[in-house]
Amino acid sequence: MLTERQELILKTIIKDFTQTHEPVGSKTVMSQLPMKVSSATIRNEMAVLEEQGLIEKTHSSSGRIPSSDGYRYYLDHLVEPLQLPESVYNQIVCQLDRPFHQVNEIVQEAAKILSDLTNYTAFAEGPESRHVLITGFRIVPLSNRQVMAILVTNNGNVQSQVYSLPRFTNGEEIEKAVRLINDELVGKSLSAVSPEMLSELVSHQLGGNADDLLSLLADVLKDAASEQMYVDGQINLLNNATGNVQDIRSLYEMFDQNDMISSLLSFEGDDSDEHFPVQVKLGSELPSDLLKNYSLLTASYSVGSHGRGTIALLGPTNMPYSQMIGLMEYFRQELAKKLLDYYGKFQ
Repeated sequence: MLTERQELILKTIIKDFTQTHEPVGSKTVMSQLPMKVSSATIRNEMAVLEEQGLIEKTHSSSGRIPSSDGYRYYLDHLVEPLQLPESVYNQIVCQLDRPFHQVNEIVQEAAKILSDLTNYTAFAEGPESRHVLITGFRIVPLSNRQVMAILVTNNGNVQSQVYSLPRFTNGEEIEKAVRLINDELVGKSLSAVSPEMLSELVSHQLGGNADDLLSLLADVLKDAASEQMYVDGQINLLNNATGNVQDIRSLYEMFDQNDMISSLLSFEGDDSDEHFPVQVKLGSELPSDLLKNYSLLTASYSVGSHGRGTIALLGPTNMPYSQMIGLMEYFRQELAKKLLDYYGKFQ
C-alpha cells in the first residue's frame, strides 16, 4: 500500500494525464496537490512510484504517465464515482421515456444512448429469457421456396427469420407443422423446449421433411431464447486505434461475434454488492491483444424475475474513470426501471 501522499500524487498524475494526454512532471503535480510540498519531495515520491511500477517514463519527456499497474491500483483503491451534470441525467431519462414495442428495442436504445454520451463503443445485453413463454408460431410463404418463420412470446417479443425450403415441401406439410407446434409448444417456456423434445415431436408427427422443419424451428427458438446483444459506436474504436489497418479490421470483426462479446462481457459481480456495481478491466486483463490500449467497464442490472442484463463501455485506457463509473451506475438503474415498467404492462 502507498502512503497518503503517494496516493495523492498518483491520483493527480492520472487525472492530469486523462485531461491532457501528455506526460506529467513534478511541477505540474506540485501545482495541483492540496498540500504544500516541494518539487524535490514530489520527484522523490515519483521515483518510488516508478520503482513500484505504478508510473513510467516516456522517451519523449521527463514527465511520467500511469502504467497498467498504476491504473489498477487507482481503480482498486482511489477512484470515486462522480455525480454527472443534471443535463446528462435528463438526457438519459428523456431518451428512455418514449414508447417501445419490444424489450429488444429498449436494449438497443440503451447501447445507442451510452455511445452518444461518451463517444465510446457501447454494449447492451438484454435480460435472460428463460421464463418467457411461447404464445404463437406462424410460417408465412414469401415465394415458391422462401418462408418467414415467426415466433411470438408473452413478453411482447417477435422473432422472425427467412428460410429457403426444399422444392418438395408443400403447403399442407407446412400447415401441419404449424398446427403441431402451436398445439404442443404454446404455453411452454423457451428453456423447457430442448433439442431432444423438438426432434421427437417433429420426427414422430411429420413426414419426410422433418429435418428441414426441425432445423427451421430450432433456429428460431435458439435466437428467441438467447440474450440479445447490441453494439453501438464501433466507429469510435478508431479514436484510440494505434495499430495497422489489419488490426483495426480484426477489431471490427471481433464485434461481429456474439460469443466473443458475451465472453468479454461476463460479469462476475453481484447486485447485492452496491459498493462496486461497475467492474473495470484494463487492456492487459482482456482476452485479446487487440484491446491492449482499451479499458472495459461492465455493469449488471436486475429486472427481478425476468432476469439480469449487462451494459458495458469500451474506451481508451486513459478515460475519465470517475465520470464513466458514475454514468454506468446511474444508467443501469434507469435501464432496469424502464424494463420493469415495460414488463409490468404484460402482467
